Formats: sequence, C-alpha cells, structure tokens
Amino acid sequence: MKHLLAMLGCWLGLLLVTPVVQAANTPLPPTLEPLLEALVDAKLSQAAPVLTRLEAEGGEAILPLFRTMLAGDLYYIKASKRVIAVTEMAGEETQLDLLSGAPIDRLSKREISKIRVNNSLRGQLRDAISRLQLGSVSASVREAAVRALLSDLAPGTLDAIRVARLNEGSADVREVMDMALALNRLNTATEAADRIEAIAQLEGSLEGPVRNALNRIADSDPVPQVQQAAQKALVGIEQRVEFYAFIDQLFFGLSLGSVLLLAAIGLAITFGVMGVINMAHGEMIMLGAYTTYVVQLLMPNHIDYSLWVAIPMAFIVAGLAGVLLERLVIRHLHGRPLETLLATFGVSLVLQQLVRTVFSPLNRQVASPEWMSGSWEINPVLSLTLNRLYILAFALLVFFALMLLLKKSSLGLNVRAVSQNRDMARSMGIRTGWVDAMTFGLGSGIAGIAGVALSQLTNVGPNLGQAYIIDSFMVVVFGGVGNLWGTLVAAFSLGIANKFLEPVTGAVLASILVLVFIILFIQKRPKGLFPQKGRAAE
Repeated sequence: MKHLLAMLGCWLGLLLVTPVVQAANTPLPPTLEPLLEALVDAKLSQAAPVLTRLEAEGGEAILPLFRTMLAGDLYYIKASKRVIAVTEMAGEETQLDLLSGAPIDRLSKREISKIRVNNSLRGQLRDAISRLQLGSVSASVREAAVRALLSDLAPGTLDAIRVARLNEGSADVREVMDMALALNRLNTATEAADRIEAIAQLEGSLEGPVRNALNRIADSDPVPQVQQAAQKALVGIEQRVEFYAFIDQLFFGLSLGSVLLLAAIGLAITFGVMGVINMAHGEMIMLGAYTTYVVQLLMPNHIDYSLWVAIPMAFIVAGLAGVLLERLVIRHLHGRPLETLLATFGVSLVLQQLVRTVFSPLNRQVASPEWMSGSWEINPVLSLTLNRLYILAFALLVFFALMLLLKKSSLGLNVRAVSQNRDMARSMGIRTGWVDAMTFGLGSGIAGIAGVALSQLTNVGPNLGQAYIIDSFMVVVFGGVGNLWGTLVAAFSLGIANKFLEPVTGAVLASILVLVFIILFIQKRPKGLFPQKGRAAE
C-alpha cells in the first residue's frame, strides 16, 4: 500500500507538468500553422470553431497545445505570431516553441502576448482533451477521459465513444463506456422500456451526472413505472453514498487521532515516568515544525527530500531543548508539581517569544513534497488525501518504534523501572537523573517529529503548539498515565469522536462534549483506560 501511494503521489506530480513535457517532446505538425495563426487572430467569441478544426485535423498531436491553453500558459510572439508555451518550473520560466517543440531564447513580456480563454472555451478544451485521450495507450487515461465526458455527452462525443468501444480491450473502460451510452439513452429515449432498461444498467453508479439524471427522471418522468425504477435505483445509490461518507468521516477521525497520538506520545512518557506536567510540550512541537521550515529554506531545490532530513533534525533540536529544560529547570523542582507547572509555562512563553523574534509573528507555510500531494480517489464520492494517509502510517510507525525501544533497549528497561518505582530503581543502582534527562529528551524529540507532521497539515506559527497541548493532556489522562497502548487507544477514540460529533454539534461544542465526557469518565476511573502497574502506582 505504501508503494502504491508513493506511485500515486509521483503520478500526480508528473500530471502537473505534463503540458511542458509533452510540448517539449512532441512538436506540432507544420500543417497546423495556418490554424494556429487563426487562433492568434481570433477573438474570444471566434475561437471555438478554430479549436474544433484543430481537434479534427491535429488529433492526439494537438493535446500539448490544448493542455497548455487550458492551463493559461499559451502565448504568441507579437512580431511573428508564433505560438509558444510560457511555463514556470522550479522557480525558472521556460519558453517553448510549440511548432518545433524546442526551447527558445527568453522573450520579454512586451514581445509576447497571452491567448485568452473564458469558461466556455475551458469547457470545450476539457471535452476535446477527453475525446482525444480515448485513443491513449493507457487504460486508466482512457477511463478517466470517458468519466470526464459524462457531463457533456454531445453527439460527436457519443460517436467517438461508440467507435472506441468496438476495439476497447479493457473491461473497466468498457464498463464506463457502457455507462456513458446508457446515460445518453436515459436522457434521450422516447420509449419507457428503454429508459427503464437504461436505469437498470446505471443502478449502483456513484457518478455525479448519473445521480443527477436519475433524480431528474424520478421527479419529472411522465411514466410512473420509470419514476419508480429511478427512485429504487437512487435508494441503493444513496445507501452506498452514506456508507462511503461514513468511511470518509472515519478516515478524518483516524487522521486527527494520528496527530493527537504524535502530539501526546512524548507527553505520555515524560508525564508517566517523571510525573511532570510539562506546559512547554506544545513548544517542542512548534520547534519541530520550525525546524522543517528551516530545512526547506536550506534545500529549496530538493523539497521532495527535505522532509526526510527534517524528521531527524526536528527530533534532535526538540530533544536537545528537552534535555536542557530538564537539566536547567525541572530537576530542581522534583516533588513540587505546581512549581513545575508554572516554570514550564514560563518556558513556553519564552520559547514563543524567541520564535517571534527570530522568525516574526507571521505564520510560515511549509511546502509538501510531490509524493504527499494530491489524493487517492477510490470512487467518485470517496478520496483520501495522501498527506493524511502518510501521517497516519508515520504515527503508527513512530508508536511501534517507541514500543520496541522501551521493551528491547537498556534505556527502555530503566525507564520502565523508574516509572514503576523510582526509589527502588535508585536503590538498584539506576541513575535516575540520567534516565530523567534521556526520557525528557526522548519525549521532546517525538514532539518535534509531531511538529514535522503538523507542518504538512497547517501553517507554522508561534502558537502552533498551544492548539494541541490541552488535547495531549486529555489523551494521556484518558488513556492512562504512562501507558502507551492507552495513549494509542485514547488518541484514536477522541479523534474519531470529534469528527463524528462535529457535523451534528459544530467543532467548538464537539470539543466541549468530549472534555465533559473525559471529566465524567475520570470520576469513575481515575487512572484512565489502562492504568499504570507497579507498587508506586498504588
């Protein structure tokens, strides 16, 4: 699945630069030059017939020009009326002669002029691109082309689909073509029997144009049997839509849960082992996010790889900040929780002001790598954003890596010993001060990693951590102080609960209801879902 998502991310990235690549590698036939000059001279109201002739005479070779025009990158040289593509890649402007497919010397803005398009021409271009893609060698491209044509089944489009259907080798593409033909028959058939047969073929389809057509038939068809057939088909479709809407909400709940898990897992370690209420934990998240921003500033031409550099860097930066905080402040306040809370709250204010001084109070945007951009479209009503999928997988990877560290390493053994009985661990020769420093550094480093993940979902600002500190404490207390499995269950439970309550109550009231639930739950189970074990826990 991970490799599939990476391939999808790369495909979406390549799709964005398709016009430039194809324009560079596929020169246009010289016979089209008179039509291109006509396109340059044509007004907006006169461009449609020129595009129709270009489609008819140019065939698939005209696709680069149509894509470039649809993207708003089509220009012409004023002196020669030569059509060129002006695009920007990696921060550099590139100018290509579309007839030869070769780059040209950069011309100034006064030497070139843009070929304008309006909404009508954009629609015509999209339909023309879809029709031309029916002859693509890629089955997925042909299928996408047919789906794009469902909303505008003109006679010429239908003829192209019928011809392509005769030689289509892919069963999936033939199914979509049959859907298009059935949709056309539903819209145009005069006999009730034909419309009922078309409805039977379209039953279960989640395509928007199909649902719109069935709704229209169910409301206004003059034959009651046709209306009943359309209503029955719509009931089945709506059930599937509701199911996929549930899956979509569940996914967003898991996505929020993964963010809460990353934010709270470090706090669960420090709170469970040391009993310290660290109000500066949110600022460790913030430091990780700003580290990601700085890494991207240092690697402007390698955004796709910057995230892999930012993850260990954020862990190191936040981890060192955590060790310094523990050595300089917290170790002097053991056994005084109120003073620790106030001290760490003061540290959080200092860190926020430090970031404002260095980076300014303005939010900073962190670019997402190409392989995290876009979405995984499962069907017409359900698509999962790749960045959230990756963050969900990343949160689980961090969780299980931390579990392995705590169970299999000497540091993990010492951490568990100190968390269960600090005095006994000290009497057995364990350096509890060293364990405290390493534990605080580990928890803060994981918070820094959480900042890397959050930078892919929201803007980076001085107050970024404050938005998650309260939720992190709620997750830790609800799951059971110091219990990582409890943190996992609590994070995903609260994330899912929030996302299912929000459509009913609104975001603010949903958070309040979750907080009230946790307060009532703690009254019954003060130690949370999975209480810490050991003599000291009693």
